[in-house]
Amino acid sequence: MDLQKPAQKPARTQDAGPRVSELRASDADRDRVADILREALAEGRLTADEHAERVDGVLHAKTVGELDVFVRDLPAAHHGPSAPSYTPVPPRPASGTVPVEADANVVAVFSSAVRRGRWRAGRRLHAYAVFGSVEIDLSEAIFEYQQVVIKAVSVFGDVQIRVPENISLRGTGGGVLGNFEVDTLDSVAPDAPVVYVDGWAVLGNVEARPRRGKRVADILERVQDKVERKLRKHLDR
Repeated sequence: MDLQKPAQKPARTQDAGPRVSELRASDADRDRVADILREALAEGRLTADEHAERVDGVLHAKTVGELDVFVRDLPAAHHGPSAPSYTPVPPRPASGTVPVEADANVVAVFSSAVRRGRWRAGRRLHAYAVFGSVEIDLSEAIFEYQQVVIKAVSVFGDVQIRVPENISLRGTGGGVLGNFEVDTLDSVAPDAPVVYVDGWAVLGNVEARPRRGKRVADILERVQDKVERKLRKHLDR
């Protein structure tokens, strides 16, 4: 006698993640919408009062979907497929890809330690604040690698991390009677650096956020240097 196979349950699909409209809006997104509104004002599609009201709404919008509401009735917003407002962040570096040992350690024990200015960020940084404060400022740093991992541990201390506003930023960690806060950023550039902040705050504080007005200008510096060197060798022949 043939046995009928039990009906298989449909496979569960993984969550596809947030829709683009639900993503946090970036400054580049706001600038794009503001440009459309400015053109609409110049073309007479919006009055001065309407333009001012919508610009004010753009400045206070938090998601990409909220921004699109202000240009939904304007032709410029529907001229061909618009460029994506964000670039998917590369997956976290696989185990062994990033060395376990740090390229640099910033330690403050009953003191303060600062790393800022023009410096080369490695693949891994460690920051430890024990009854002290640590500041790691990447806003003017040169990124030699696209993916940078920062391990931040605060025990009765404070770790402050600042990054350029046009990179991607992710955080994994928590607090034990403390605060662990990482602002999520999504860059519009496919080759932009990605900074991962991992750590714990034990009766302390760990924060990572962008420094507004600071943008990475050296994402492809090492690539450009190689091209220039090859070009010079070719010209010298």
